[in-house]
Amino acid sequence: MQITDAGILVESEPGTPRANLTFPSLTALSNGDLLAAVRAGSTKESPDEQIELYRSTDCGRTWGRPERPFGRPIVDGVQGSLRVCYITEVDPNRLLAACLWVDQQSHPGKSLFNSETEGCLPMAVLLFESSDLGHTWSAPRALLVPEDIGPPSLTGPILKLADGSLAASIETNKHYEDTSRWYQRVVLFHSTDRGVTWGRPITAAQDPAARIFYWDQRAVVSPDGRLATFLWTYDHDANQYLNIHRRLSADGGRTWGTLEDLGFSDQPAHPAILPDGRVLLAWVDRFGSASIRARYASDVASPFEPDTEVEVYAHPVGESTGTDSDDAGEMLADMSIWTFGLPYAEALPDGDVLVLYYAGTNAEMDIRFARLAMP
Repeated sequence: MQITDAGILVESEPGTPRANLTFPSLTALSNGDLLAAVRAGSTKESPDEQIELYRSTDCGRTWGRPERPFGRPIVDGVQGSLRVCYITEVDPNRLLAACLWVDQQSHPGKSLFNSETEGCLPMAVLLFESSDLGHTWSAPRALLVPEDIGPPSLTGPILKLADGSLAASIETNKHYEDTSRWYQRVVLFHSTDRGVTWGRPITAAQDPAARIFYWDQRAVVSPDGRLATFLWTYDHDANQYLNIHRRLSADGGRTWGTLEDLGFSDQPAHPAILPDGRVLLAWVDRFGSASIRARYASDVASPFEPDTEVEVYAHPVGESTGTDSDDAGEMLADMSIWTFGLPYAEALPDGDVLVLYYAGTNAEMDIRFARLAMP
């Protein structure tokens, strides 16, 4: 595996509402187009944030102008902002965009996470539909969650499962002023009517003692139907990141195998799955080598051998990577100043893999890419 091309996919505009471009995702469509979603804002956390879509018709070598089809939706009378967007082609030509909506009016000027309580701002998951491969979009509808989920975090695109159903990966949170202990978990919601209605949540990972947290569940479905998740694992009591863990399910996330330590740390990307079952996993090694790295495995259950590893991005020496806090609440709040990360990998029609990520400074962050040729 080697990097054959790298650069800036979308360039920021310092001092404008497009100064911080972050949180990219990428979808390869059935007609050969690529559709990238990017969060744009004046800062990394700002009420003016919006989702921009970019389209490529030549396998990611050039990209069209940005579109902002989703705006700043109103939920229960509150105008919020969209922070992340993941797009899935659930049927031929039919796309489902899952977006994380944030209410930044109820706690004006506050960070997404409360450093004292570990709670977060009110959030919702909104779904938009397109029947023409993303050229036009419907009005949003909410993916309704039970009260005990708290403000729902969206951790990846809607999954197409082997039995024809869909699944949404949601992370639980506490409300902003809630001072109780955080019993964090990540769950899957299933839909059997192509995303119109959703069932009760099924826990995909949780420590009942509330010591180990499983954040940012990144899930992928292999060609043989197995569901694999990759989890950003954190020891809350020791205030320490642990290695990435993997978990497999043979029935679409309704039951699960054991958690497996992959031997490297710390924040996983959305993995790319190739038609032959190989999987590429990128991750952010923020406080070790200050870089983004990637390995591949022969299938979702196989080892990610060290000799397959490549360095996708190295953060410049001397530039801040963010604060490695010894307090979970402060660490969550510090995510607003992290200056590189959140890679997203997607297999391309030509057999390559494209990895998108953000990088820069607090004043300006670009969306960058690396194209990897698979062996």
